[in-house]
Formats: sequence, structure tokens, C-alpha cells
Amino acid sequence: MNFERSAHFVNNNLWEEGGEYLHGKALSLERAGADFIICVSNTWHRVSEAFMKDVKIPLYHIADPTAQAILDLKLHTVALLGTKATMSSDYLPNEFSSRFGINIIVPTDEEQIYIDDVIFNELAKSQFTEESRQGYLKIVDELVSRGAQGVILGCTEIPLLIEQKDRPDIPMFNTLELHARGAAERALLD
Repeated sequence: MNFERSAHFVNNNLWEEGGEYLHGKALSLERAGADFIICVSNTWHRVSEAFMKDVKIPLYHIADPTAQAILDLKLHTVALLGTKATMSSDYLPNEFSSRFGINIIVPTDEEQIYIDDVIFNELAKSQFTEESRQGYLKIVDELVSRGAQGVILGCTEIPLLIEQKDRPDIPMFNTLELHARGAAERALLD
């Protein structure tokens, strides 16, 4: 799903319609002979049950490779950065907790609004400012002070602004990279 279409569904709280749209895409992939489906959007995984309804091939969930990377470092509490829709939803925190025993810390409501604003009004428009980078890093530092042992970069645009070298002592988990690498490895095994 392209960013503009996704933003339309998210900003208008059209989760059911977005899920139906993705369901059609999942069925198309199945008919085309795909072995499995990936959805590289953290935000849209919250309706994965709906978009995978009656789809017979499996979904390679974005939490799977991310959780594995977190567990490989023996971490148990990490922060989640993403769109406000991702951070304010219980879906991913519940997924990480129930399936992997990983606790998720999210930014405050005010920080979530700031992060979301930068994603939609800057990063999605290929605007990368030092002010926003410093703002994100300040939030990362605050989350670490609240107990986060690492940070999930849970939006495809966030790693364009901050990356591991910005905070070498705080593990950062780029879900897009982890998911893509894991999907490629899985495809080669099939």
C-alpha cells in the first residue's frame, strides 16, 4: 500500500476499509502463487487478522524477526517509535508481550503527536532536519531513562532520520530492514 493511501485510511480512522483493501491484495498475492505474505507496515499489522481472513498462505509477521533480534540481545524491555496509530494501539505491545515476553514502552501522548507530525509532515515529504533528528533522539533518551533497553524503529521512515550510530549504546531495531531480510531468508528456504 502506498503511503498516501495508507495515510488516508489512518488519518480518517478507516481501519475496516483499509483491512478490506489489504485483504483484496492478500488474496491477489495468493492467487499469483506467493508462498507467504509480508506487510512491511507496522501500523497495518493491527488489522492483519482481517486482511488475512480466508487467505491460505501464511503472513510473515513483522514482529517475528524484530522480536528475534531483541531476544538475541537478551533484552526484555524496549521502546516503540512509529506512527501515532502504531504507538497508541495496544496491538503491537500485546503481540510482543504475549508471543515473545517482551515489554514495550511507548512515548507520552505529547511525544507521540510530535513523532507522528514529523513522520507525516517531514519524513514522508523527504524533509530531514537536524531539529527533528535531535527531537527524536531526546525522546529516545527519555524512553531509555524510563527503562527501555533498546528502541524499535517501527515506521519505515524513521530510520531515514535516526540510526544506530546516533546512539551506539542503545540497540535500535529497524523493522523494515529486519522484516525484509527475514522474508528474503524465508523465501530462499522455501
